[in-house]
Amino acid sequence: MDDEALDYEAARAELVSVVERLEAGGTTLEDSLALWERGEKLADLCQSKLDGARARLDKATESREA
Repeated sequence: MDDEALDYEAARAELVSVVERLEAGGTTLEDSLALWERGEKLADLCQSKLDGARARLDKATESREA
């Protein structure tokens, strides 16, 4: 599945899983780096989704005030 197709909740759930795996340890350096990179992508995706939601709320609020 394309990352952009993930909704916020799915991306956040996967990010939580990645963090838990990293915190648990026991992975190789390569696996840890891959998990870290995946986590960074997921965090960016989540932030993008939140920014988009904030922009929609701001636009709706502005149109109600106008």
